[in-house]
Amino acid sequence: MKKYTYTQKKDTRSGFGAGLAELGRTNSNVVALCADLIGSLKMNEFIDENPERFFQIGIAEANMMGIAAGLTIGGKIPFTGTFANFSTGRVYDQIRQSIAYSNKNVKICASHAGLTLGEDGATHQILEDIGLMKMLPGMVVINTCDYNQTKAATIAIAKYDGPVYLRFGRPSVPIFTDEKQTFEIGKAVNLTDGSDVTIVATGHLVWEALQASEKLFEKGISAEVINIHTIKPLDKNAILESVKKTGCIVTAEEHNYLGGLGESVSRVLALEHPTPQEFVATNDTFGESGTPTQLMEKYGLNANSIIDKVNKVLKRK
Repeated sequence: MKKYTYTQKKDTRSGFGAGLAELGRTNSNVVALCADLIGSLKMNEFIDENPERFFQIGIAEANMMGIAAGLTIGGKIPFTGTFANFSTGRVYDQIRQSIAYSNKNVKICASHAGLTLGEDGATHQILEDIGLMKMLPGMVVINTCDYNQTKAATIAIAKYDGPVYLRFGRPSVPIFTDEKQTFEIGKAVNLTDGSDVTIVATGHLVWEALQASEKLFEKGISAEVINIHTIKPLDKNAILESVKKTGCIVTAEEHNYLGGLGESVSRVLALEHPTPQEFVATNDTFGESGTPTQLMEKYGLNANSIIDKVNKVLKRK
């Protein structure tokens, strides 16, 4: 099987910052807005190079979404930046009414998603945002796995005409995807071929899925790992082709099992190819304070949890 290694760890929010800075140099229509979290969103480089194209809105996220929607009318491509919790739950009405309803070309860029926000605790962690955003008609939902993919996705969404939700995180995670990759919205990436079980993962769980596949291989279990970076539109063909070969599937995400990637996959399977499925996700709960590693262990969002669910689903084939 193909093994993935890394020489560096870096937070995915820095990939967003690098991608935004590159857009600032190549696309004069790109503008950025922030809700008092410039450092956390790594937007400094864009601001230093393009001060006239940056708007500090302050702690007024709803206003930020309204201003972003208005900027699109003049042909600008606004990238909004704040924590995932404040990018969605706090401003859902404004996104629905001012952005999604009229298909405004706003890029909602959300950092510090999921449990790996860590010590800030449940009030700042959000595990419902993918569900909230994917239910909005016309909204693209992307959840990247490492620095390189986040940078590539940030650049790619500027070329897409329509609203996008781009989700990324705070902790340093392995960089294992190609530095020169071309990011294609809605196109899953097959990372390892396998014949016994399909593992589809998104965000921080992609690396954990790869670690799980190596341990499973040592036990004689061949796992196919697919990186689902775009949850909407979902690459259903990649999923169906894989499960028709393996006969079972595990979905893995740093999100509530209700409303996330797993449910999107379940719908595809129910309609087109019923297949045994197990979920690695939070179990309808809020988070709590702790280090990212502690929280991922407690809530079952790591390689060992994926292995446990693989063993379970294999018995259901």
